[in-house]
Amino acid sequence: MIALVVALPLSLSGDLGLAFTGSMLTSAAVFAFAVWNSGYRQGTTGQSIGKKVVGTRLLLATTGRPVGFGLAVGRQLAHVLDGLPFYLGYLWPIWDERRQTFADKVCNTLVVRAES
Repeated sequence: MIALVVALPLSLSGDLGLAFTGSMLTSAAVFAFAVWNSGYRQGTTGQSIGKKVVGTRLLLATTGRPVGFGLAVGRQLAHVLDGLPFYLGYLWPIWDERRQTFADKVCNTLVVRAES
């Protein structure tokens, strides 16, 4: 969406090459931010920007420590499982005793309230 906002005015100016380049650079920047926020930041501290705002933390269920970069990215990819059966996996924490989504169960992670 952000790439479209950048590319549309450039394409209306008639320079499609510039529009394509602007859209690719914007897409790359958005992707890099997502990897940093969901992978590096969440993996090393347990908190993405959103989790910090709402006061939660992602931890490995067995150790209670942040999950690391690889598992944080893997968990993001595993969220596909939450959406497959009519988004049931996103509702699963409502009645699950550990309040885990399907992705959390696969990755053995927990989202808990952060200490202040």
